[in-house]
Amino acid sequence: MKRFRFRKIVLLIADFLVILESGYFLLFLFEFSGLNPLWGGLQPTNFLWFDFPVFPLLNAIITTGSLAIFGAYNKMWRYFNIKDYRACVFGVFVGIVVCALLQAFVQQTQTILFVTSNFFAAAAGVIIFRLIFRGAFLNIETEVMQGGTRTLIVGAGKSTRMILTELKNSASDEDVENIDICPVALVDDDSSKFGLEIEGIRVIGNSSEIPEIVKSYNIEGIILSIPSAKAEEKNRILNIVKETGCKIRVIPYISQLVFTDNRSIISQIQDIKLEDLLGREPVTFNNKKVRELVSGKISLVTGGGGSIGSELVRQIAKYSPQKIIILDNYENSAYDIQQELIMDYGKTLDVETIIASVQDYSKMEKVFKTYSPNLVFHAAAHKHVPLMETVPEEAVKNNILGTFNVSSLAEQYGVDKFIMISTDKAVNPTNVMGATKRCCEMVIQHKAQHHKHTEFVTTRFGNVLGSNGSVIPLFKKQIETGRPVTVTHKDVTRFFMTIPEAVSLVLQAGAMAKGGEIFVLDMGEPVKILSLAENVIKLYGKKPYSEVKIKFTGLRPGEKLFEELLMDEEGLQATENQKIFIGNQINVDSTELLSKLERLMSKAKENDSEKVVELLKDLVPTFKRS
Repeated sequence: MKRFRFRKIVLLIADFLVILESGYFLLFLFEFSGLNPLWGGLQPTNFLWFDFPVFPLLNAIITTGSLAIFGAYNKMWRYFNIKDYRACVFGVFVGIVVCALLQAFVQQTQTILFVTSNFFAAAAGVIIFRLIFRGAFLNIETEVMQGGTRTLIVGAGKSTRMILTELKNSASDEDVENIDICPVALVDDDSSKFGLEIEGIRVIGNSSEIPEIVKSYNIEGIILSIPSAKAEEKNRILNIVKETGCKIRVIPYISQLVFTDNRSIISQIQDIKLEDLLGREPVTFNNKKVRELVSGKISLVTGGGGSIGSELVRQIAKYSPQKIIILDNYENSAYDIQQELIMDYGKTLDVETIIASVQDYSKMEKVFKTYSPNLVFHAAAHKHVPLMETVPEEAVKNNILGTFNVSSLAEQYGVDKFIMISTDKAVNPTNVMGATKRCCEMVIQHKAQHHKHTEFVTTRFGNVLGSNGSVIPLFKKQIETGRPVTVTHKDVTRFFMTIPEAVSLVLQAGAMAKGGEIFVLDMGEPVKILSLAENVIKLYGKKPYSEVKIKFTGLRPGEKLFEELLMDEEGLQATENQKIFIGNQINVDSTELLSKLERLMSKAKENDSEKVVELLKDLVPTFKRS
């Protein structure tokens, strides 16, 4: 604060001297040119108004005072924008006019030529001084900051104060000193904070002014430091900043921040993620119940190397399980999550990694017999919609047969809870993958109707942002390689959630399950894929359609324009968590189901694609293949 006051005084003195010198210069110029500065040819003798140094001195005092009134010294001059330069011009104009009126009061009226010349000379001097020294300072600042990104911080609350304090003390903090942040200014929508300074950085406007501020201050990066903001408000601000082309980073929601002595807030600043644009609060869960479910238990995760399976493993590991069994038929992904756990937990976590297919009943039985899991999280599945349209028998083998094998063994070996991962594509399916997942739900409901010990439950959610095969990684790859971004249809919509949210739903469902439920997450409004593509492009700092083309390719085989989360007959029941609902259990004719499944499995093993699809339609009456 003292440093800022000193700089204001320096700037005020500089303006005073500039205006004083311009006054001297004008008088010399008029005298040299034979021009009289007074109206009617009067000589400046009776009040000594134009005698040196009276006029230039009084003119400088009045005009500098006017500049102060118009706010020319309310902000660090190196951060001046067009509004501030305009204020300088008005300040000089009013000061010059006041001088002219005082001159007229003593009957020494200045000529219009002199008033005009005085105004332009003083205004030009004030503005040129600022431009020259602002440029020189920015060059010095760039060298001092060693390439630090000129950053605008959105929000002037506690988290911003912590960020700026940590930056100030960064020389002694290894976790902070390498952060590429050069704070330039702050914005906040609380008008009472306008003009507030935090560690010498001033609040200069509100969020609606961000685009103009970015241009005026040469901003390269933006940090959203509003961890307590509601999702709707955060989304509104993100929609503004993503248009600037700046690198965008965020402070996580306050519930996700870690406040410890050895964890700085700067280290928790994250790159903007697309899930931040979903426009809703992150879903929260009862961690106490999840801990009670997992702690001290042996958990088997099928498909444990996949997007959902690996996140399940990560979250289960937090709750002190007795053992985690990672089962996957793809060794690379299984190995990756295994090594991640070893690095994070070392020998404190008991992890077993098994390469196996859920289609292999005898191998799966060996796993159950050897490890006797208490909990089974069944995430193994073929989920790629277009690929499964071409090989429906493989979808049946892996999805339906795999689910039947694992659920039957869970029942046989006394597993406490069996939680299956399903999808919104199972509702009124229009593709083979969705139809097989609906069959899996029917298998689990059949098991739930007849279980003696094991509680069987299904969790159903929409598309997962960033998962293998999802649309976001495809968009990113297309942008990074300079290709057009492909969207199937301009009107196609999907429900989206983050991987951690999806997995938290699975764990919460396991904790709440009594058997037979289909748990559904309220994911807010469906998201338009075209808007998603445009947002990804903007987050790369590019302009949709001009810098990155968007190409419409048409709906792929089996795709819908929109997805659903519930069958008509399922209805909804509320739970203790307002974001989680339960679809009513539907009675399944077990005899008919098992008979049809046997025929379907037989044709799948014969690789009879056409017959497999025909039998799938018979087994799932709502399956209408597009």
